[in-house]
Amino acid sequence: MRRRLRSGRWVAAEACAAGPAVSTAFVDIDWAGRPVRIEHQWLNADRIDAPLIVFLHEGLGSLSMWRDFPQRLCDASDCRGLVYSRPGYGRSTPRAASEAWDLDFMHRQAHEVLPALLKALGVDVAVHRPWLFGHSDGGSIALLYAARFAQHLRGAIVLAPHILVEEVSITSIRQARSAYLETDLRQRLARHHADPDSAFYGWNDIWLHPPFRHWSIEGEICAIQCPLLAVQGLDDEYGTLEQVRGIARRVPQTRLLELPNCGHSPHKDQPERVIAEAAAFIQSVG
Repeated sequence: MRRRLRSGRWVAAEACAAGPAVSTAFVDIDWAGRPVRIEHQWLNADRIDAPLIVFLHEGLGSLSMWRDFPQRLCDASDCRGLVYSRPGYGRSTPRAASEAWDLDFMHRQAHEVLPALLKALGVDVAVHRPWLFGHSDGGSIALLYAARFAQHLRGAIVLAPHILVEEVSITSIRQARSAYLETDLRQRLARHHADPDSAFYGWNDIWLHPPFRHWSIEGEICAIQCPLLAVQGLDDEYGTLEQVRGIARRVPQTRLLELPNCGHSPHKDQPERVIAEAAAFIQSVG
């Protein structure tokens, strides 16, 4: 999530506008023995032979908060798209008030929820290997999926991913908590989440949980074999360039894109550049 200071107050840029109405569907999955309903949307569904891009939203994101970016990227790259809200977000099954996410919450999304969703939707990843396009926490989830299921993926594009916890991340996440409690941020997020408290506290509580300071996936990502494009803004307030450069040191086939005048959300700060680079990358892999 990115932030902007307006008249001395913090606001979430993604939550400032409701955006265009989207038509979504729902599918039930079994998540480790628990029934969960997932909000999702297909893009260019009629292009049945086109590559599939699966979009993984940020830590406070949802299907609707992507706005029209997934459609624009799918059109530019001649791909189909699948956009969904993870459990606890959007109109998917909310997180129970008593449910606290653990240190492995992104691992569980990558290793359990995403495979279950693809299976429920009839995506045979052994035959039609998808692309993953992830932002922030969604980028980390994409990396974890790529490391575990290398044979089931064409490639991945990650924007502002996290591979370790930095002090700048914690500082910005603390500021987000203050904004949620003291400004209209909760009301703005309610435009995109049926239960904004589920979305906000699930994400915020675990990131500010002291043991999470030691969270790292630096060792795990060494197993990634697929083509990888890693993008980060030079003005990212949630992480330094060590995040994407650390990926490149461990995954030699990584292509880096470092964008000036760009914060934590490259697809919002520089959408045309990101679409052009991502489409060219997908087409180059074939």
